[in-house]
Parts: sequence; structure tokens; C-alpha cells
Amino acid sequence: MKVIFIYDIELKEKKDQKRLNKVKKIGRKYLTHIQKSVFEGELTESQIYRMENDVMKVIDADRDSVIFYILPDGVKFTRKILSNLPDKTKNVL
Repeated sequence: MKVIFIYDIELKEKKDQKRLNKVKKIGRKYLTHIQKSVFEGELTESQIYRMENDVMKVIDADRDSVIFYILPDGVKFTRKILSNLPDKTKNVL
């Protein structure tokens, strides 16, 4: 399945940066890093489940925002890039 993972970690205290770094590390473990807090790639259902559990162990669910967009296999979508920067997912999706 194609997955887009987006997060916004609230940074009010010094220790919040550690939480942000841990979430970013989890994202890199499973997906391709596209922008500051955006990852995408292909995962199986079990990988999605493991990633969600890994993220839930780190975030503060009352302060942080985490979104998974999950597109089942066979769903057609268009990805349009409006810049001259290289496509980091050229070989992924």
C-alpha cells in the first residue's frame, strides 16, 4: 500500500526536540523522507501496524499531530511536483 506520513510535533520544551528526532527516525526507518515532516513509500499492512505502534510509543497524543494517508493497492493517484528540485521518490512510487 502507498503511505504518506505527516507529523507536527509541538516544540515548547527542550525535551520535545528529542521526541521530534525519534519520530523522524521512525519515519526514515519505514519510508522515504520527502520534506521536513513528510514521508512516503510503500508498506505492507503489518509494516503500517508496526510503524503506527512505534510512533504511538513516542508522541504525546494530546500535543502532537500525526497523520497517515493509506492508499490501497490499485488506487490511482497523481503526484505533481511544482519545483525544479530532484524527486526523492523517483524510484519509489
